[in-house]
Amino acid sequence: MIAIIPHLLHPRDPRQSVCGLPADEVSRWDNENSPRAHTCEDCLTQYEEAARPDDANHPIGDPTLIDTLRRIVAERQYAKIDGVLVDVWSASVTVLIWDQLRENKRQRLLALPSHELILRCIRIYASLIDQGGK
Repeated sequence: MIAIIPHLLHPRDPRQSVCGLPADEVSRWDNENSPRAHTCEDCLTQYEEAARPDDANHPIGDPTLIDTLRRIVAERQYAKIDGVLVDVWSASVTVLIWDQLRENKRQRLLALPSHELILRCIRIYASLIDQGGK
């Protein structure tokens, strides 16, 4: 039997929980008298960060997203971009892959929301690592 762990609703995005689960996948919410000791551990550890304002907002197709990611790497400090916390490793991998791509591939990536662009670059990096760096 799988335990049903209550989650905290994201204070700025009603479509997801604080820990990132989409709202339609959450079977139980715990927003009354929260945070409680039995709430999802990820929700509790990220609650304050989820409520924090965005450090940067980038609409789809905005090439300055890469500059923001370069700043995260240079400052060695995570930031919140478009409602998503981006850590230094994710930013550095994204910049690393971005620098190796041709312009037409970059334009295809820029057509994605910022978090999808980052996740796609991480998947590319992971596939390269799985192939032995070849």
